[in-house]
Amino acid sequence: MVDQPEGAGAVCEITARIADFVLRRPATQFPNEVLRAASLQFLDTIGVTIAAGPMEAGRIAREAAVLLYGAGDGRHAARMLFDGRRVSMAGAAFAAATQTDNLDGHDGYSPTKGHIGVAVIPALAALAEACPDLGGPEALAAIVIGYEIAGRAGIALHATVSDYHTSGAWNALGVAAMASRFIRLDDEQLRHAFGIAEYHGPRSQMMREIATPTMLHDGSGMGALVGLSAAVLAELGFAGAPAITLEAPDVAHHWDDIGSLWQMSRQYIKPYPICRWAHAAIDGTRALCLEYGLGPAQVVKVRVNSFHHAATLFAGMPDTTSKAQYSLAFAVATMIVHGRVGLEHISGAGLQDAAVEAMLRRVEVTESPRHSARFPQGRWADVRIETTDGRVLDSGDVHARGGPEAPFTPDDIMAKYMELAAPVLGEARAAAIRDGILGLTAPGSRFSDLAALLYDPPAGQHYAA
Repeated sequence: MVDQPEGAGAVCEITARIADFVLRRPATQFPNEVLRAASLQFLDTIGVTIAAGPMEAGRIAREAAVLLYGAGDGRHAARMLFDGRRVSMAGAAFAAATQTDNLDGHDGYSPTKGHIGVAVIPALAALAEACPDLGGPEALAAIVIGYEIAGRAGIALHATVSDYHTSGAWNALGVAAMASRFIRLDDEQLRHAFGIAEYHGPRSQMMREIATPTMLHDGSGMGALVGLSAAVLAELGFAGAPAITLEAPDVAHHWDDIGSLWQMSRQYIKPYPICRWAHAAIDGTRALCLEYGLGPAQVVKVRVNSFHHAATLFAGMPDTTSKAQYSLAFAVATMIVHGRVGLEHISGAGLQDAAVEAMLRRVEVTESPRHSARFPQGRWADVRIETTDGRVLDSGDVHARGGPEAPFTPDDIMAKYMELAAPVLGEARAAAIRDGILGLTAPGSRFSDLAALLYDPPAGQHYAA
């Protein structure tokens, strides 16, 4: 048995409270508004998963899962989302999380400086394969558990280490919690699952990926893989406790309110498939263009002031989707030229858009100390546009839309989902998935009714078994 950290009495109390929440709290004891929030986050995330399916990173991740993470026995096997091939449960979660992670339109949580649904939703889809009788409210409760554990683990990690690690580092713990609930671990096994997930979770360097954007993105594919693997290892008797982000005395306060303060309802929804750090600048630009009827012909120069991390985003004309999603100046230029920033602008011909490239040369980005002081609680920017008729238009301080400060409505989220999903799956299937996910809040609903729509590839696509 691994020795407990100093302050073991408090640790036992904390871990017991977490175990009660993860393993024994019934879905009926989760507030209805929290389960409703989970259904909306599920819808938003799965829309991104669907849209990311045809992209290169998603195709590679699914092929890698077939080659490296083949199916074991039936209880530990799962079909890959919108693909249908059967691999291991961990492999299915890895593939879908990696796919989703590479289209940066999924939800996030400001205090963690990262994203949760990107790993939690793929984990649910993989785990549900072995649970044909899974009820809708119970599926949503599992999502809530993943968000609540991952969110607090992320906050604890950021508070106790100097490096800025990717979301996969702490998403691994949220996924481990979900898997532990599904496979019915006991308290001690759960404790070891957390320890294994924390130890093997990908503590990859986020700022390295910002400096050189690639398909590595936010590490959540590996986080999902590790989290599911950790629960299975713990089930078999593998020891890994303690998890310091749960059990160290100096992080105890991050866990005191679990089950009473709901992080699930405090996530943000992205209006653009671009790093959240760029959103305030995009929104400020959008507001000025709408208010004054500006198009590219009227813009001489754009000055963006934002926080430090935003100012470090990729500055040139991106030649890959990965770079485009981590570029503030490119997104601002795209908004001025096209009036929106969509999937078509960060991929394919959008990466050779001469009008956007010309506008990009007029965009300057600098760090503002006042905006940096408000990060990570807020993502702020201000935008100043000089026009051809000599005006200087100022947005004032702008906070990114979609979070608790300026939330999206359910209708906004549904519209975003359909915009992403319908071109890939068709209107009818996309709408049926939407209705099925939102219907999971109903007592007596079954996840299996939705599952019939989630695993087959889009019409016209076939994969070898």
